[in-house]
Amino acid sequence: MKPNPDKIDDAVLALLHLTSFSEGSGQIKITRAWKGHDWDALGRLHARGFISDPVGKAKSVVPSGEGASRAEKLFRRLFRD
Repeated sequence: MKPNPDKIDDAVLALLHLTSFSEGSGQIKITRAWKGHDWDALGRLHARGFISDPVGKAKSVVPSGEGASRAEKLFRRLFRD
């Protein structure tokens, strides 16, 4: 059985929501998410515009507005009662 990359990407995006955090103070806050997930999935999510480029020294990525919204919806659907 061959894994479905779209379902893997959905699960990784939902897990990025789980590991997201905000940094900064005042009116300038940036949401980031730890990128300790499958590199192929992170690359596909970047190509689809859901996260910043995962390649680099940073241990986190920045979700786009659409990516953050989709991540939260997927997290609720996949991991909440």
